[in-house]
Amino acid sequence: MKNMGSFLNRIRSNMNGATKTVTYLFLGMAIVLLSFWLSSVTVHANDISFRWDIISVDFSTGTLSAGGIASARANDCVPPGSTNCSKITLTGSGTFAPGDPEEVTGGGTWQTFDNTGAFNAGGNYKVTRLVRWQQAPGTPPLPNDTIGNQADNRAGLVVLRISYDDGSHGVLVVSCHLVGTPDTVFEGITASKGFVDYWNREAPPAPPGNANRTTFHIISEAD
Repeated sequence: MKNMGSFLNRIRSNMNGATKTVTYLFLGMAIVLLSFWLSSVTVHANDISFRWDIISVDFSTGTLSAGGIASARANDCVPPGSTNCSKITLTGSGTFAPGDPEEVTGGGTWQTFDNTGAFNAGGNYKVTRLVRWQQAPGTPPLPNDTIGNQADNRAGLVVLRISYDDGSHGVLVVSCHLVGTPDTVFEGITASKGFVDYWNREAPPAPPGNANRTTFHIISEAD
């Protein structure tokens, strides 16, 4: 009987070992499948690209289009607190892919002015890299969209590295505020150029004033 008990214990031990082996096998398969699924989700997310624009708005028809202007001011206001500050004015549009910081296109024109309003210099700039993108909540306020599908319109904040054609470099911040976007999100742009930071964005003027407005659109990778 003692030998029979030992035999049964060995069977139970072998069964427990087999059960553990099967369990580990299933766990390993589950981890592999989960890894493949997460990889596919990441690849799909990385396929999404966005377009940014400094826009023009026709308030008589409720239509937004590419080709607007936006400005920001530096720190040398005279007197302090006034709008008599050095200023940069930009046009521009481009694309970026959140999954690949180097997958960027676009640029536009730039002009700088001193704090008396006198023109300093101008030219073109090019986007060289995505620094950061964060989508924000919000829905488009205008019924007509000539840039893309209205359903693909998004609010958010993008930070881009840019290169100016005079050899200087800087950062462009494009921020879009739509209906329902928190008021902490501003509408417009800020930029740096060399050692000057044009940190104080110009607010959009009341309609029909047409400046300092931006937007984002989701675009497919094929586009």
